[in-house]
Amino acid sequence: MKYLLASALALALATTALPAIIHNAQAIPLAQNSASTSSSEAVDEAAIAVMINSVATFADQGDFASIEAVFADEIQVDYTSLWGGDGQTHTPDSLMTAWASVLPGFDQTYHDIANVQVELAGNLATATADVIADHHLGADFWQVTGQYEYRFVKSADRWQITHMTFNLRDEVGDRTLVTLASERAATEPVGYRQQQQTEQAVRDLLTSLETKDMEALAAVWAADAVQDMPFSPAGFPKRVEGRENLIQHYAAWPEISGNANFTDELVFYPMADPTMVFAEWRGVVDIRTTGRLYEQQYGGLFHVVDGQIQLFREYYDPIVFSVAFGLDESSAVDN
Repeated sequence: MKYLLASALALALATTALPAIIHNAQAIPLAQNSASTSSSEAVDEAAIAVMINSVATFADQGDFASIEAVFADEIQVDYTSLWGGDGQTHTPDSLMTAWASVLPGFDQTYHDIANVQVELAGNLATATADVIADHHLGADFWQVTGQYEYRFVKSADRWQITHMTFNLRDEVGDRTLVTLASERAATEPVGYRQQQQTEQAVRDLLTSLETKDMEALAAVWAADAVQDMPFSPAGFPKRVEGRENLIQHYAAWPEISGNANFTDELVFYPMADPTMVFAEWRGVVDIRTTGRLYEQQYGGLFHVVDGQIQLFREYYDPIVFSVAFGLDESSAVDN
């Protein structure tokens, strides 16, 4: 457990020791020999140098969502010179989760980048950058000095980071501040982490319906949760209030449904409030009571507080619902 914590902190800290603010633009050699460097190479070198500086700038500002775009789908990260252990493989999301779990816990971080050196080889590139990373918490201070090594790949005219290694040169101050910052960040999550929690609660809801895990489904609701269904057909509720009533509302789901999929085409649309999100997804369910296939396109507005759904406003086509559940036939019989 201690090692896992250290690894997570390493990702958050040493990485924020990533390139920072472009204070030292004059120290960034974009082309050592302008006579022999083509204009396209100079543009690529400039793009990589700006990227390195931008990552640190965004990290110091707590803008972790913007940083995700500069990384490839898989990143090899190595902070063993600072934390020991082994290098790790990350997705942009998992790496930013690690950073957002520590950096915002400091009162201030400042990553000073200098001496960026870039070497191009077609659609591949390597770079190094010197960094001084300052971390402040109250009257206490921790600083690491070192160099980053990067590897990049160019795809669809965009450079992305595939490898990142931090080589420690010096350390000043109290590194135990990392643990304190992590604890503080956990109790006061930044918007990025709140948005992740919001989206995860939605995934948990839909996954529990797929797996028929009713205990997991019960756990996603806040005590005062509300589900609004403004387009429900006649005879079905348009609003259910409270966790216990929602549990009862879904109680028959395992008997009614067979194979179900709600998450393959799940798309999130973040909102200004990180506890709110609008989602779209496609549902495909075998309905046992009718033997029909229920294919529905959903939209949902969610409000999630402390990881639990407080509001779920669900939008769907009531005609498709009625056909799948045989309501069209019962209406015909009644008439």
